[in-house]
This record gives sequence, structure tokens and C-alpha cells, in this order.
Amino acid sequence: MRRQRIRLLPLVLSLALAGGAAAAWSTTANAATGPICSRFGSTVQGDYYVQNNVWGSTATQCINVTGNGFQITRQDGVNASGPVSYPSIFLGCHYTLCSPGLRTPRRISGIGSARSSISYTFANAKYAAAYDIWLDPTPRTNGVNQQEIMIWFNRSATPQPIGSVTGTASVGGRSWQVWTGSNGSNNVISYVSASAISSWSFDVKAFLNDSIARGHGSSSWYLTSIQAGFEPWAGGIGLTVNSFSASVT
Repeated sequence: MRRQRIRLLPLVLSLALAGGAAAAWSTTANAATGPICSRFGSTVQGDYYVQNNVWGSTATQCINVTGNGFQITRQDGVNASGPVSYPSIFLGCHYTLCSPGLRTPRRISGIGSARSSISYTFANAKYAAAYDIWLDPTPRTNGVNQQEIMIWFNRSATPQPIGSVTGTASVGGRSWQVWTGSNGSNNVISYVSASAISSWSFDVKAFLNDSIARGHGSSSWYLTSIQAGFEPWAGGIGLTVNSFSASVT
């Protein structure tokens, strides 16, 4: 049940995914405020799950879950070549956890819209602030999906997406640099904003459509989850998702 994520450059891919023993997720049944310090701890928050998800380090990380999001309150991990974790809030299914607001994956061809909104507070750290959207040919509720779509709202100087720049895009009325590649476990397409976006309301379906048009996924595939959070590489205290919402119609 461990989240198999890699946000590394190709030369250091082997460092991130060692294929070790699966880690058990610990879950709080009801929405709550307060800290989560367990590596794979999570809690229900209304229609969503909030997860700590320290997949790339054994160092301590804590998040404080709020009524609308979460804040990183401790982050001791350091990784020169990739993120140590992906604390996030999500709608959908992720490693057997299926949120109350979307308990089953949805076929993309049947989705009219997938509205989402986010409000971030950034901090002085080495990190990326990003959505993580997962697609798969099957209605998967566990394990690694075949296609990952990332939307990079902000980043510090060093982090960069998987792969290389393969183009530009205009999606949702904004301009994006497009990166594509593979982390050895799944394909990744990343949309990187040239400037920080601290809050935005948009239709995730527009990114699904653009990704599919570029050959990354298919309308017959399934949207399994919409996630929003941070990838800290070093530091990260104070990084906050102030509010998040997502719905699929």
C-alpha cells in the first residue's frame, strides 16, 4: 500500500523506488483537527482524505489538519535529488482509501466537468506545490496508476519535473510549460506555471483533454483521483493548503 512516487531526474531514478516492503496506512475514521506524524497517516476530512504520505524518507514529518486543508508543521527530511513526501488532500481513490466524495473511479468519456479550487500559502523551503491527477485504463482503487498528470502551481529554484520540456500549452486561460517523461513506474506529464499561483478555481477536465490530445491517456480510461499538496525536498514548515475543493460531474 505504499505510495510509489518518484519526482527525480532520470539519473537518480533508482534512488526513489526501491520496491521495499509495503507500509500500512493508518487512518482516522472521522474528520479531525490536529497533527498527523505517522509516515502514511491519513484522515477523512468531509468529502476528502488528507494524507501525510512520507514515501521518500524515514525522517519525521507532521501535518496539522484543518477544517479546509492542512499545514506542514514539521519536516525533517532532506533529499538533494527529489522530494521526501507528498502531503496532500485528495478526492477519489488512493491505495485502498476512497474518499466519501468520490468512492469509485470515473470513466473520462463520461465526465462533463471536474471543477476544483485551491488556495495555497507558500513558505521558504525547497519544494513544489502541485496537483497530482491519476489516470488508469482500469477503475483502479489500489496500486500505481499508468498515467500521472501534475499541475505545478509554484516551486522553489531547484526542483524540476520528471523528463524534459516537450512543448507549451494554454489550458484554463493560463500558459504552461509542458514536461513529459517516465519515473520507471508510470508515465508523467507536468504543466508548469511560469509564475506562482496562490489560488485558482478551474476545470481539471481541461487538463485531462490536453493530456489525452498529446497521447498521454485515453478518454476510455478512468480518473482515479485529484490530489493537491506539496513535494518538499528540504524544509517545508508553514507550507499550507488553506482550502481545497473538487467535484466530478
